[in-house]
Amino acid sequence: MRNKIVAIFVAAAISQAAVAQNAPQSGGADELEQVVVTGTRVANRSALDTAVPVDVVPTDALTNIGVSELNQALSVALPSFNFPRPGLTDGTDTVRPATLRGLAPDQTLVLVNGKRRHAAALVNVNGSVGRGSAAVDLNTIPNVAVRSIEVLRDGASAQYGSDAIAGVINLRMREDRDGGELTLSYGQRQSQYENLTGAAPTGATWFAPNVLKRSVSDGETLTISGWKGFALGDSGFLTVSAEFKDQERTERGGYDMRRQYPLTNPAVATSFDPRELTFNRFSQWYGEPEMQQSTIFANAGVDLSDTSSLYGWASYQDRSALSAGFARLADDPSGRNVLSIYPNGFLPKIQPDVTDYSLGFGSRWEMGEWNMDASVVYGYNEMMFTIVDTLNRSLGAASKTSFDAGGYDHEQIVFNVSGVRTLEVAGLASPLNLAMGLEARQEAYSITAGEPDSYRNGGVRIPLGTPGCTSPT
Repeated sequence: MRNKIVAIFVAAAISQAAVAQNAPQSGGADELEQVVVTGTRVANRSALDTAVPVDVVPTDALTNIGVSELNQALSVALPSFNFPRPGLTDGTDTVRPATLRGLAPDQTLVLVNGKRRHAAALVNVNGSVGRGSAAVDLNTIPNVAVRSIEVLRDGASAQYGSDAIAGVINLRMREDRDGGELTLSYGQRQSQYENLTGAAPTGATWFAPNVLKRSVSDGETLTISGWKGFALGDSGFLTVSAEFKDQERTERGGYDMRRQYPLTNPAVATSFDPRELTFNRFSQWYGEPEMQQSTIFANAGVDLSDTSSLYGWASYQDRSALSAGFARLADDPSGRNVLSIYPNGFLPKIQPDVTDYSLGFGSRWEMGEWNMDASVVYGYNEMMFTIVDTLNRSLGAASKTSFDAGGYDHEQIVFNVSGVRTLEVAGLASPLNLAMGLEARQEAYSITAGEPDSYRNGGVRIPLGTPGCTSPT
């Protein structure tokens, strides 16, 4: 499926002061560091001099929060930005959407250096936040690559299009000619909580208190990140940032008091299998997935003259994760297990592999009274699935235990050219800003089928009498 979108905009705005909800600035020097373009398209405004609410989050604020994920750092810095962390949501465990002002994730426009960022290939189809949407994955950009983030907390569809209903997030990347930084962080989660166990089946030989206290240490996470600046000519720069993250899973599943195995004598309701006494009843895996990802981001720019310059950036990320589905009992009530393959039941696991890359380049120049900008940006995101520790029940005992389940990919290419100038108008306290431009966007989305055994009906029926089973006709 391919979509082509061409947009032409003409915008004029009268400059006026408005107080944004930002931290107080200590003086003129600090204010100059908070020049914003988001919401005005004019590059000479501070966050306190825009007619719309713009938050400016500098890189120091992101670093001091102490988390390695850009989405999570923004959710701490901005009350209007929400980044939930659901579990047992298939691919959404790996690519989690964020929301701005409570609206859908794909109703927030994400820009990198003022240019549109491509969305992730995953469409959220589970009962989690953002169901039915495919949003930009901010976690494909390392924190250390960001110089500041401008967040427009207001609808901006008139200036940016219908996908900016919730607002706009503009990531301004580092532009360092020298220096560098290397950071190593390690952490883990330690939890103590009380677990309601529920009632055991009548006559059960396994027992637990009604409230079971549990202490868990898991979720070990190692993050290595850094950046280095290089000089290009007399005024140009190349800043390269990289990050490696290795995250272990967390598990906060409840204590399962259900009968796990078939009765040794179906005619006797209390003829429990002796393995009921040794079975690990914390068999569910509810929490963070295992994850390993490597990311690199390069940002560059060079002046050609006093009135013209070139700029560009490129990014690449490889992410592998492992999360779980719902556990299947050995004696599964819906007949989803094959005892000859999994005599103790099984916990199916989802193993997504995500590849993301982008490339953008453009030029800025002056043409008379106009400040011109032209650019081309390409982005690609792919998510492929392998399902392990599972089976295809319809294949019976001949079923494999791991499958290539296919996946999705999304690509986007955007070309735009714009011009901005000011007009002196009699009777106005400040100049009138005029912005004009042309943008063309092409998107492509494809779905890749998995191996046939991952979806075909092998013809082996579940036993009659199983819930959901119907007699053959």
